[in-house]
Amino acid sequence: MPKNKAKGSKIERELFEKFIENGSYRVVRVAGSGTMDNADCDLIAGKKGKKYAIECKSSKKNTIYITKDQVNRFLVFSSIMSLTPVIALRFNREGWLFIKPKDLKNSGKHLGVSLEHARKKGKRRKRKREKKRKEKKKEKEKKKRKKKKRKKKKEKRKRRKKKREKEGEGIKKKK
Repeated sequence: MPKNKAKGSKIERELFEKFIENGSYRVVRVAGSGTMDNADCDLIAGKKGKKYAIECKSSKKNTIYITKDQVNRFLVFSSIMSLTPVIALRFNREGWLFIKPKDLKNSGKHLGVSLEHARKKGKRRKRKREKKRKEKKKEKEKKKRKKKKRKKKKEKRKRRKKKREKEGEGIKKKK
């Protein structure tokens, strides 16, 4: 059991970091999520005009299951706190997908979602922003390198010029 808890904490921290990297969101990890009463979500995230309660789930398999009781507690918590409930799913080698709790399928005691269904119904984390941010960062670094290179060339030219001037003065003195 502790192994699953550690795995859950790890994916919560991973998603937490993704929200922080985004820059426009503020996010907190809920202490004791999954182990304590009244801690019925994993993360609370928001930006201007949008607030979310997030339940994180991951799996190596192609289907993720959540107990009906956990989903109900999550929905009650979200409602009391006036947060939009979101289930964050991470399937191996797939990245994060975000679905609404209503998109979970009933399978008896549990509610579940397959990878295929999550792809259809879910929203991907915006990777375009991430890509643009990385491209901007690379561009800035490239500009810095060019600027540094130009500065070095300029200094080198100055040194050469001084050297030539000194050599020129030496020739004039000899005459």
